[in-house]
Amino acid sequence: MMVLTKSAQKLKRGDQVPNFKLQGIDLPAQAGGNTYSLADFAGKEGLLIIFMCNHCPYVKAKIEAIIELYKKYGDNIGVIGINSNDPAYPGEGMENMKAFAKERSIEFPYVLDDTQEVARAYGATCTPDPFLFDKEHKLVFHGRINDEMEPGDPVSEHTMADVIEKLLGGEEIGDEFKPSMGCSIKWIA
Repeated sequence: MMVLTKSAQKLKRGDQVPNFKLQGIDLPAQAGGNTYSLADFAGKEGLLIIFMCNHCPYVKAKIEAIIELYKKYGDNIGVIGINSNDPAYPGEGMENMKAFAKERSIEFPYVLDDTQEVARAYGATCTPDPFLFDKEHKLVFHGRINDEMEPGDPVSEHTMADVIEKLLGGEEIGDEFKPSMGCSIKWIA
């Protein structure tokens, strides 16, 4: 069941990014095997973490914009998608993530938060729910990708691209919270 939810602020501007160690769709599942963590994004000017999933119409509506952010800024800004939905929820789980990424030609890391501990640490509530951190991994912006609040709405503000440009240009990023909106994260019962 889709429940429309706005992102909420748990992490505050300047807070340190909570670390994670999560299995990616491109990595073999092995006991203690290959995973992604903050260390994989060392040396970048920033890190964009997007809580996303496979079935949400809001993610589907914004996935092209997310891919464009990766293509435009990926050399300077690390990008990672984290799926924190209950893996047993219809359309979710590792195999569905692999299919979703292949269908959409997603090239950035897409990882599974199957315990939902990472989503809770960040205060993620919806999909997509983007967080942008600077090179010291301190939060500079938590908010929407753009101002398309319903799938199919016209886009007049490329919010995340504008914030990334300011980050890369050393400009001041305002404190205004522009929440994302999407499906609620499907929590494990």
